[in-house]
Amino acid sequence: MPITQAVSDAAQGPVPKLVPARMLNEFVYCPRLFYLEWVEGLWEENADTAEGGLAHRRSDRGGGRLPDAEDAGEEAWSGEARSVTLDAPRLGMIATIDLVEGEDGTVSPVDHKKGRPRADGRAWEPEEIQLAAQVLILRENGYRCDRGYLSYREPRTRVELEVNDELERRVREYLARLRETAASERPPPPLVDSPKCPRCSLVSICLPDETNALRLVRERRARPRRLIASRPDAVPMYVQEAGSSVRLSGGRLEVRLDGDVVGSARLVDVLEVALFGGASISGPALRELAAAGIPVTHFSFGGRFQAMTVGLETSNIELRIAQFRHADDRESALRLARAFVNAKIRNARVLLRRNGGDGVEQAVSDLQRLARRALVVPDADALLGIEGAAARTYYRTLSLAFSERARARGFELGFERRTRRPPRDRANAVLSFLYALLTREAALAVRRVGFDPLLGFYHRPRFGRPALALDLMEEFRPLIADSTLLTLVNGLQLTPGDFFERSGAVTLTSPGRRAVIRAYERRLGTEVVHPAFGYKVSYRRALELQARLLAAYLLGDVPEYRPFVTR
Repeated sequence: MPITQAVSDAAQGPVPKLVPARMLNEFVYCPRLFYLEWVEGLWEENADTAEGGLAHRRSDRGGGRLPDAEDAGEEAWSGEARSVTLDAPRLGMIATIDLVEGEDGTVSPVDHKKGRPRADGRAWEPEEIQLAAQVLILRENGYRCDRGYLSYREPRTRVELEVNDELERRVREYLARLRETAASERPPPPLVDSPKCPRCSLVSICLPDETNALRLVRERRARPRRLIASRPDAVPMYVQEAGSSVRLSGGRLEVRLDGDVVGSARLVDVLEVALFGGASISGPALRELAAAGIPVTHFSFGGRFQAMTVGLETSNIELRIAQFRHADDRESALRLARAFVNAKIRNARVLLRRNGGDGVEQAVSDLQRLARRALVVPDADALLGIEGAAARTYYRTLSLAFSERARARGFELGFERRTRRPPRDRANAVLSFLYALLTREAALAVRRVGFDPLLGFYHRPRFGRPALALDLMEEFRPLIADSTLLTLVNGLQLTPGDFFERSGAVTLTSPGRRAVIRAYERRLGTEVVHPAFGYKVSYRRALELQARLLAAYLLGDVPEYRPFVTR
């Protein structure tokens, strides 16, 4: 039996016996949202979820005591109990109830909601089903319970809900459908043009309009709505001075050097922490970052990407099973590898055509021919040869894109060919550092989606390198790294003092790395029209978007993977 089949069979265990009542709410609202959140373990915070947390803050602190069912009935208990957790094995559910109110031996659950009821004053169906489930759970535990209340925060009003036989039937019917969905190997399809999507916390993970646009391409659906933010709100924190350390203080990350605070940022504003060489981080800060889902990446003194420290893995095992299956399938892996290499060559061709002047015509023509051949090669070895030929053509010509102004200022970067270990000239030193930064960005993107970064389709697993990240970054090398190099050189943003040369090897100095990082971050924040969807996204967001589209292809949500190619 193939190993991926064995893993798949083991993963397809039974659905847990107890379903949280909150998940029943999510299922009624959107079955795909439920699947992504409960089955695959995916979560994304947004303003609505944070506000919802505030609505539950008081009840989460607990308070009061719910007596046993017999005592509540015999003693005609009246009172309140907050944050009450009860299970109902016969029903197959569990719930943490915000508030249980007792009056004359009868109890009623109260569920706090941040929003508003419907215009007619009734509760929304997902909330009705969740509250009705809480009533049934109380009944199974022996309490007298006929009704519940939904307490809405915005209008400060309560909606009463009586749980009759019809409502109980609907709860049980939804619960059965939920279990059937949870046992499936694939998530339900996304909603189509639904008003529920714009404010959903998982919209940037689900990608409903984007998935439908690719899945239903023959129906010529309208252009996807702009549902995801063009760029993340948070930004990376780079710490590269030897001896500096990152500490946690009052919800802020502080960078200290020789006992002085030289930088700080709120935890919520930090996308990741990048440590270079002798920079360090404290244990409490590392634990808090891991718990918040903020990765810490580690670079050598010379700027080589070495490792990343992350929190617990997502439970998206089905994606990893699909990843391993496709990687084991030679034809499937080759299809993806062709797409990666073709996109890389086409984007390199566009960069030369836009920046190279009159001397690049032959190289542009050769790259166009090689891009076409990359789509029809019979095997991975032939594809590797195509990529090598394209790389030689491209790098041989790239220096023609350096401006005369840069040459006249005496800052001509020698660039005969690509040299990596070690870089032999300044251009290669800059590119090596940029590619290390881009590898890190791609590794974080594929991991956020739920992939194993070490298993690729074109780059084969070897010595712990993030092969899938290298696959994904192929199409972005010219767009992000090489373009940043041209900006630095032609904008005269680097000086000879930004480099250190010894024994024929060239590396960036600390000020040089800072200059490169600034230009790289500006490029990642640049917005570009997505070639498939027609709306603007930053290059950082585009990287993650491509990782999610790759996941959608592997899971069968869309018929093909479409790489990111500029015109």
